[in-house]
Amino acid sequence: MKANVDCEFSTLRGIFFPIYRYELKKIIPLGIILFITLFNHYCLKNIKDSLIVTNIGAEALAFIKLFCVPPGAVLCMLLYTKLSDKLKNEHLFYATLSSFLCFFALFAFCLYPYRSFFHPSCDTIVRLQTLFPSAFWLFSILGVWSYAIFFVLAELWSSFMLHLLFWQFVNQITELKEAKRVYAFLAIIGQGAVALSGLVGTIASDIKNNTSEFQDLWQITLNYLIGTVIITSIIVMFLYHWIHQHVLTDRRFYNKPHLPGIKIKKVKSSLYQGLKMAITSPYLGLIALLVICYGINDNILENFWKHELKNRFPDINQYNTFMCQYTMHYGLLSMFVLILAGNIFRRFKWGIGAMITPCIVTLGGIIIFGSIFAKNYCIQCLGSALAHQTLIIFAGVTVLIGIKSSKMSFFDLSKEMAYIPLNEEMKVKGKAVVDVLGYRFGKSGGSGLQVVLLTCVTLCSGTQATYESIAPYAFIIFLLTSCVWFVAVSRLSRKIRVKN
Repeated sequence: MKANVDCEFSTLRGIFFPIYRYELKKIIPLGIILFITLFNHYCLKNIKDSLIVTNIGAEALAFIKLFCVPPGAVLCMLLYTKLSDKLKNEHLFYATLSSFLCFFALFAFCLYPYRSFFHPSCDTIVRLQTLFPSAFWLFSILGVWSYAIFFVLAELWSSFMLHLLFWQFVNQITELKEAKRVYAFLAIIGQGAVALSGLVGTIASDIKNNTSEFQDLWQITLNYLIGTVIITSIIVMFLYHWIHQHVLTDRRFYNKPHLPGIKIKKVKSSLYQGLKMAITSPYLGLIALLVICYGINDNILENFWKHELKNRFPDINQYNTFMCQYTMHYGLLSMFVLILAGNIFRRFKWGIGAMITPCIVTLGGIIIFGSIFAKNYCIQCLGSALAHQTLIIFAGVTVLIGIKSSKMSFFDLSKEMAYIPLNEEMKVKGKAVVDVLGYRFGKSGGSGLQVVLLTCVTLCSGTQATYESIAPYAFIIFLLTSCVWFVAVSRLSRKIRVKN
């Protein structure tokens, strides 16, 4: 059954630009903030993956996401919760963003250039790995501890700056009817940033022809990219302040007596309260389940694919160049998918749009694992292990571009719309827990499962396990998670129909 479609726009404008002229005062600065936040997210994402995969190995990703990211997320959430009790929402935004920028600047201009001073020696790490072989990967991470901290904070950037601070702010100043028109358009603007980040990252990484052989190419690349992140983030702070001064004081956009998050008597919050709210609310619990299932399956597919990618591109600049090109292509595809997603959510029920992402992820996972399981057959047909490796990389690029495009469009839009019917307390506290800890739990859960499989197979076989040896077990976990995801979408769809 179709929902009512906006009839005040022409057909083409309703598809590509469903925005009133007076709304541009609000939409343009929000779009620029989203554009820059996503641009910086993907610059940082490619940097963190390049640092870990090329210096340690793809297997280390699972250990970092299990043992480093969750404690980092909890610590950051505790600090964020304490600050939220003392600062207005506007100042909380500035404090959170500035904290991230300070570390990224410290890493690029101090920790990385003098890494031989700050990191333990290679001999020390090898000695520890020999004495304690069961902790091989943990000692590998310890050997480049500053890279691991960078990975954690770059991983948390999207959770805090994008999902929590930006979308929480937009949800507070947007009505549900308006969101069906505006969110997809905002997301299209944001996806342009994904493509641009891939282009900028490619240019910054592919610099070997413009430098001497004695220069550290990755240091130059890092300086360019981190410098860009810092400068553009300062622009975000200015725009955020401008919105508070000139948009939220306009009754056409915000007609409540106080700005979002500002109350006469601010009630203190806690991480425990947010967790309790998410656990006791069936509605929030289902949203959390969507986020967790996506995180587990996405983590499994990405880590298996990056394992093959590292073997193909062992040099850090080559690896980052490839990842940036991959980012650019799925950013471009996402812009077209978002146009489709926005119209599907406006014309059909929420559940139809929300069901698309788990379908794409499940099909994509079958393709990636199928290419891994076909190793012996492919080598016989293609003639070499390199040809099979290239086949897996090509299959992974195709599948992951489709998955990421669907995540940025159908998944994110459906999740943000699901928050709108909730009261203000649930939008703030519940969303903070679900988007930050829920997403991290999903990623860490996927990594934890891989760590358990790698450890068990190593103990049983007596040799160091790799992703090839645990692939059959990981595939079973992937399929079970997909089944839970489908059930959660179906149940949440029924609850949304009741609330609306």
